[in-house]
Amino acid sequence: MKNENRIGGKNLVLFVSLQIILMGLMFSAGFLAQRIIYQRQSTYPIFTQAYQLLMDNALKPLPAPKVLEYGMIRGLLEAYKDPFTVFVEPPQNELQTNQLEGKFGGIGVRLDRDPQNFYIVFPLPDSPAAKAGLLDGDRLVQIDNLPVTAETSQDDVQAAIEGKVTSTVQIDITRAPDYAHHHFSIVRQEYPIPSVVWNLVPGTPQTGIVQVSLISDTTPTEIQKAMDDLKKQGASSYILDLRNNGGGLVQAGVNTARLFLKKGIVIQQQYRDKPVEDFDVSKTGLYSDVPLAVLINHGTASAAEIIAGALQGQKRAPLIGFPSYGKDTIQLVFDLDDGSSVHITSAHWWVPGLFTSIEGKGLQPDIQLSEDQANGPEAVQAAVKELQKIQP
Repeated sequence: MKNENRIGGKNLVLFVSLQIILMGLMFSAGFLAQRIIYQRQSTYPIFTQAYQLLMDNALKPLPAPKVLEYGMIRGLLEAYKDPFTVFVEPPQNELQTNQLEGKFGGIGVRLDRDPQNFYIVFPLPDSPAAKAGLLDGDRLVQIDNLPVTAETSQDDVQAAIEGKVTSTVQIDITRAPDYAHHHFSIVRQEYPIPSVVWNLVPGTPQTGIVQVSLISDTTPTEIQKAMDDLKKQGASSYILDLRNNGGGLVQAGVNTARLFLKKGIVIQQQYRDKPVEDFDVSKTGLYSDVPLAVLINHGTASAAEIIAGALQGQKRAPLIGFPSYGKDTIQLVFDLDDGSSVHITSAHWWVPGLFTSIEGKGLQPDIQLSEDQANGPEAVQAAVKELQKIQP
């Protein structure tokens, strides 16, 4: 009986051991099978494998999951090799949205140069600068501790004007006709800035200049306001200043061009696997007969090039300045769940009869200046001279 118990015990141990081994094999097989199936189901099995190896073997702690995820997205878009298909993190995405909505800080002035190349200011309506008493054409002399001369860079001037909301900036100017000195202490504020500002050209009151900083939903309406106000001030010819305008909304660009055209096609565009779409002028534009010149430079891009290209294509207005940036593609913006966004190049546009693509070469001015001249007061002077030739 004892002997039989011993034999039974050995068999029991063996049985249990075999069960444990079998369960281990089944677990391993299941794990491997799951991993193989997952990799086969994954669109990017090599990436999945590399990611798992990094998780299992990396010596240093891995970055936060969101940092890794953003890096993956950037790597994906970099492999796509399109410079305008980009990933934008939440803070930058919000900033870009605010820019299209016109939310900025500062004192609310537009900078320009007078014929002597000194910086002059044009306060925006209801801005802190306007309320403090700054006037159109005031010549900047000093901002806080920064002396402002013709040689001071515009970036330095702009940076000195801008600052923390509710902080105070000291502004010194001289004012025509006697160029007496005036001092202003102005509190910086955040307030809406329009996409369009305007004024009569200093020394040429019959010519108004309309400067468009970006192409937003409200730009066509703002341009109408500018043109009508300049006409009331005595302007009979106009300069549309699209320099350093990086673009914005395609439809707003088309609608802006329509203001100055009588008929025809503004642009054509085409999305992948879709028919060509025409953007026509449905009715005569409000300003289709006014003498007009358009300023461009290398910073003129995208929807701003739509406006300039359409006006040049129909020989409506001469382009003056330096070749534009050359961006004739359209990006669709997709907001992601965390507030970031992906901008994907989805379509191509062109001006019929003028060009099929401006990529890499830009719009070619009818009157070409050097790059420095195109960015300076010489461009405005060239436009005034050209308008004098076509003045009715």
